[in-house]
Amino acid sequence: MHAQIAARLTAWHAGQLRALPWREGPAGTRDPYAVWVSEVMAQQTRVSVVVDYFNRWMARFPTVEQLARADQQEILKLWEGLGYYSRARNLHRAAQIVVVEFGGKLPRTRRELLSLPGIGAYTAGAILSLAFGLPEPILDGNAMRVISRLWDIGDPIELRSTQKRLWSQSRGLVEATARPGELNEGLMELGALLCRPRNPLCAECPLQHSCLAHERGVQDRRPVRSPRQKIPHVEAAAAVIWEGERNRSRFLISRRPEKGLLGGLWSFPNGAREEGDEDLSACVRRAVRQELDVDVSVGDKLATVAHAFTHFRMTLTAFHAQILAGSPQAADAEAWRWTTLEEIEEFPCPVPDRKIVGVLRDLARKETG
Repeated sequence: MHAQIAARLTAWHAGQLRALPWREGPAGTRDPYAVWVSEVMAQQTRVSVVVDYFNRWMARFPTVEQLARADQQEILKLWEGLGYYSRARNLHRAAQIVVVEFGGKLPRTRRELLSLPGIGAYTAGAILSLAFGLPEPILDGNAMRVISRLWDIGDPIELRSTQKRLWSQSRGLVEATARPGELNEGLMELGALLCRPRNPLCAECPLQHSCLAHERGVQDRRPVRSPRQKIPHVEAAAAVIWEGERNRSRFLISRRPEKGLLGGLWSFPNGAREEGDEDLSACVRRAVRQELDVDVSVGDKLATVAHAFTHFRMTLTAFHAQILAGSPQAADAEAWRWTTLEEIEEFPCPVPDRKIVGVLRDLARKETG
């Protein structure tokens, strides 16, 4: 069965592959660095969104060596808006290791690839099969959906036993063909274009007659997922701290610790509202004191913005603020600075902070007529 599915899938792949900038040359002969960057960018991200980011990245960092030499702030700025910023930091660290330990060339073994920061089983399989033509399996969301339907896997997809079964079937497919890169790419393309999460286009699928879920009429119920837990909601408050009481040309931003959510990015000093009766003004004062060791007076509300992260939703309310006395203090003297609406464009910032900057721009335009 594996050989039959592999043959049909690679034949279908040849005429259906979307033109994407990292697909230069047939699978198995592509630039390993380009494959690596594209696969990392595509994690948890729509391919249509990745294209522009990929093109800008490769124009600025066309080689592993140039990425390894880059400043992390420039890397995060180029990544801004793509989310999951640890991916960018891991790419940077891994590039430095590749230059030092592997002579600037991505290794060709699964063990060595898995030793690099940010490279897991899926990314390793993608690099080895797409760039080097080696028979290594992949298992992204699209591939898991296709395999779950082909073999009508009725157990929750999150279970370790199910994951083991999915990887086993994926390996069986890739080892049943002489073109593993095309097989893997076809598997992902089939999931993206035809074997969709909802309303799969079974009538157009080259694997329709090999699909047990379709045969049994349960394709819309595969893959099986455990009930989702309720996504937490966090209320937070931020301070737009102006340098002068009347002069509102410069405001303060601080750099987040590298380890943790949005590490290395610049934001308005902020904190989550504590449970209980803490109001948002008190939240601002506490957050600024903890982050910068200064007291502020909190003024009018500037804006409330909403943003959905992977594991929680956040409502962030920004207030005008003023330092009462002293200067900001931080363990890293370079972790805060005064900036302007023009200069802040040079800093990598989280999406909620960009929304606040947008409100400040609108206010500035109104004031200047």
